[in-house]
Amino acid sequence: MRSPPSQNDTTRQKAAARPKAGSTASEPVLPPFWKGKSLEDFSQAEWESLCDGCGRCCLVKLEDEDTGEIHFTDLGCKLLDGKTCRCSDYRRRRQRVRDCLKLTPDSVRTLPWLPPTCAYRLIAEGKGLAWWHPLVSGSAETVHEAGVSVRGRVAALETEVKLDDYPNYIVSWPTKVPKAAKGKVRRR
Repeated sequence: MRSPPSQNDTTRQKAAARPKAGSTASEPVLPPFWKGKSLEDFSQAEWESLCDGCGRCCLVKLEDEDTGEIHFTDLGCKLLDGKTCRCSDYRRRRQRVRDCLKLTPDSVRTLPWLPPTCAYRLIAEGKGLAWWHPLVSGSAETVHEAGVSVRGRVAALETEVKLDDYPNYIVSWPTKVPKAAKGKVRRR
């Protein structure tokens, strides 16, 4: 014979039976699309929504011919809009910028220069998205508030500087996670 449930058992059972916010009792609560799914299985819309709009990948990178080491600069691609941190001609970017790379599931697993904050890189490594990512926060502004984006940090566009002067613009910040972005909650 079973004993009657305790007060705690009854409370837990009721809480488990209660639908989550935004759902009904008949609708299961689904995990976000980026959890438990291979990058290859993302729809085009899901793939595009992973971009957090930081603009770090749109900074000019220099490769040391002797060592192969990649160095970020604070020079933006000629199509980078420094205020929005987005490409000003996304649809035609690869026709207009000869070395613009299209990210694919294979390339995000092999490109050594993807920033440590890049959602494509994080998902490929089996990690989750940070609190400031627009898919988590619900706001495109949190990437800027967390200091992850290039907003206010682009010294010039690549077309405004002589090629020989590019090494003068080498910076290390794009390869680091900003302190404000490391927290678990939104900072103001």
